Amino acid sequence: MGVTLFHTSILKVRLPKNFDKPTDMRYNATKDPQEHLTAFDFEARMNLEGVGDAVRCRAFLVTLAVPVIRWFNALPQESITAFTDISRSILVKLTTRIAKAKHPINLLGITLKAEELTKKFLDRFNNECLEIDGLTDSVVSLCLTNGLLNEDFKKYLTTKLV
Repeated sequence: MGVTLFHTSILKVRLPKNFDKPTDMRYNATKDPQEHLTAFDFEARMNLEGVGDAVRCRAFLVTLAVPVIRWFNALPQESITAFTDISRSILVKLTTRIAKAKHPINLLGITLKAEELTKKFLDRFNNECLEIDGLTDSVVSLCLTNGLLNEDFKKYLTTKLV
């Protein structure tokens, strides 16, 4: 049968006849691996299909993109005996990808760069704002004006009635 990461007990299990492989998402190791496991909601999805742990192990592979597949293929031969082996391995190896919660104070570090178009700065600033929960208008306004270099424009923004 060749080299395989799966224990023979997993390989012996046949996929159900009309099994719908989960192909709607890919994990490429650029984000939190726990998010991938959670977003995929693997347990519930596989339970809906009525399949066991062995099928879950085999089906999970189709959710992995090339960089993660390379890492996965380097695991010891027949080391995967259950889905918990996969989730534990992926979490241990890729925990550096866990997203850090962003705080509003991070916005103070976003400044208009020399020669940067104001629109580009505003786009960068807005993208950062989208990643922070619970921002108030006053905090956004304060951080935005802090990041602007043009004093006249700052003054215009801070004195204009809304």
